[in-house]
Amino acid sequence: MSDRWDPAGFKDRVDTLLAGFLAAEAERFLAIDGALAPVAGQLRAAAGHGKRLRAAFCYWGWRAAGQPDSDALLRAAASLELVHAAAVVHDDLIDDSPLRHNLPTAHVALHNAVRDRPRPRAAARALAMLVGDHLMALAGQLFATSGLPAAYLTRARPVWADLARELIAGECLEILATGARPDPEVSLKVVRYKTAKYTVEQPLLIGGLLAGAAPGLRAALSAYGLPLGEAFQLRDDLLGLFGEPARTGKASLDDIRGQRPTALLAAAWRAALPAQRERLAGVLGRRDLTEEDLRDVRELMLTLKAPQRVEDMITARVRDAVGHLDRLHLPHPARRALTDLARSATDRHH
Repeated sequence: MSDRWDPAGFKDRVDTLLAGFLAAEAERFLAIDGALAPVAGQLRAAAGHGKRLRAAFCYWGWRAAGQPDSDALLRAAASLELVHAAAVVHDDLIDDSPLRHNLPTAHVALHNAVRDRPRPRAAARALAMLVGDHLMALAGQLFATSGLPAAYLTRARPVWADLARELIAGECLEILATGARPDPEVSLKVVRYKTAKYTVEQPLLIGGLLAGAAPGLRAALSAYGLPLGEAFQLRDDLLGLFGEPARTGKASLDDIRGQRPTALLAAAWRAALPAQRERLAGVLGRRDLTEEDLRDVRELMLTLKAPQRVEDMITARVRDAVGHLDRLHLPHPARRALTDLARSATDRHH
């Protein structure tokens, strides 16, 4: 790969690597028993979508420390996409989401394999849970067998442990806060631990640690990565309600039906007058919401200026993140790539 940042070329490299890795694992499953074909199929398809942001941030954490392009590093970086694939399977289970990328989620797709069994819904969900668990194990396997020296991998292991712990903690915080009174502080803590850290900051740190980055550079990568990761998830919050389902691949009312602790809902709740809160409370958690309800909720959110408040939060965090790059002596390709990634991760429609 040249020093010129080519997002599409990088994505193709990661896609090809993951497709081969997961296809080989699916074949190992089938070698155990042909009845495992539906599970093998979900493993093969698990990482078929994605922007490859986590791999990209890991890659540029490595390059920011002055290291050259490396196929071994690419394998280590791609392992973070399997962490994301595992998190997606589990998140869809927890939220009982039917669609992801306009396709049936794992637990929905697996229902056909057990439709004639006792308690087919529970069986399908159990199979999906195990697919997610195995994807997390495969992430560790791909990282450990990347081809990088053992001493390099050892440097990054503490952040791997932090990543796993904090990702699970964020998911647990969201579950505990779901259905509760919307709270801006709680919603931002969920944003930080469920998504922001493992999407940007920790991949950057893993890449930097693999490369032997000095403490000062690692601190700067964190200062860039954390606000940018928060901005990424805040954009997701907005797209969840105001995005086009054909582009986001998810239903627009999912967060409202689930009464999830999003920053958008918290901003609306804080700004609402008592009568407006009553209107919001009347739709939160309802499973029978219609397109008319969607229009009403969007209208109320706009009246309360909640989307603009979240946009302002995104803008401030991106500005903060990029500002930290300006104070660093980075190799030019890394500075340019990280600046471009800050924009592409947050200025998007899906």
